[in-house]
Amino acid sequence: MKQWIVPIAFILSGFLVGIIFDKFFLPRLKRIAVKTRLPGNEIVFHSLRGIPKIWLIVAGFYGAIFTLQLNQVIPDRISGIFQNILTVIFLYSVTLVLARLTASFVTIFGQRTPGVSASLLSNLAKIVVLVLGILMILQTLGISITPILATLGIGGLAVALAFQDTLSNLFSGLYLIISGQVRTGDYVKLETGQEGYVTDITWRNTVIRELPNNLVVVPNTKLASAIFTNYHLPAKEITLPIQVGVSYDSDLEHVEEITVEVAKEVMQELAADISDFEPFILYQNFGEFSINFTVFLRVNEFLNQRIAKHKFIKKLHRRYQQEEITIPFPSREVYVNQKGNNIANE
Repeated sequence: MKQWIVPIAFILSGFLVGIIFDKFFLPRLKRIAVKTRLPGNEIVFHSLRGIPKIWLIVAGFYGAIFTLQLNQVIPDRISGIFQNILTVIFLYSVTLVLARLTASFVTIFGQRTPGVSASLLSNLAKIVVLVLGILMILQTLGISITPILATLGIGGLAVALAFQDTLSNLFSGLYLIISGQVRTGDYVKLETGQEGYVTDITWRNTVIRELPNNLVVVPNTKLASAIFTNYHLPAKEITLPIQVGVSYDSDLEHVEEITVEVAKEVMQELAADISDFEPFILYQNFGEFSINFTVFLRVNEFLNQRIAKHKFIKKLHRRYQQEEITIPFPSREVYVNQKGNNIANE
């Protein structure tokens, strides 16, 4: 019985030190790192969450098994099995830390790169690291991974056939990200008429948030083969055309001058950073009751066009009233002959 005292003490010490380190020392180290503003400290502590406790517990079991083997309490075969189990646990925990670190760095890269879906790439990176780590663990245990890779190659074909739709969505999502046709934050309009901002591109779906704050979930394969309009490509800035009509009595030079001034005022309020664009108008035709023209101004992005139209119409209407420029409404003149039985509309 005395031979078990030291091994049990090792195990209890591992549990106790692991809990104390996880509950007390690790939070203090985290606070010190935050105060000193060490670069990447948040990623490191997030990746180590719960892992040091496992390492200390594994160390306690290692000490216990080594002591029992030294005192010949358990056979070498049994101690070898326990050591292999502890080795697997330790190596897997290290793999998990590396996978978390990789996923975090990919997430940061995705956040700093406009339009890149961080969630899909980080999950893929995490899976790749975990698979490589498991293969290295098997190699460490003396298990040849060559037959496993061959089996995975054959089984992968069956899995690919069984999960054809899922894999199609996965590769379609990667294609959308790599091609840059759709990026997170882009405003898109589908051929079905649904439109909104792309909030995420996952391994299966692309999530679009409509202006009423509803979510539209589109399978990646559908989006990759669909006809859609991306209002943020090749640039977010768009030229906004607005139709206007004035009466035939108007001085067209004066109308053009006043209209361009109002357009500049609207652009100064909503798109002051677009300094290389001058609003302009183009007369289109002689209408039934007005001379029609189109005003062209530019806004920062697609969503701002509604606000720009709202402000422009209000300001232009007020300015036309001040300048006595008439915006005519539809009218008709009716001619009746002397007998009153024939009516002609023009």
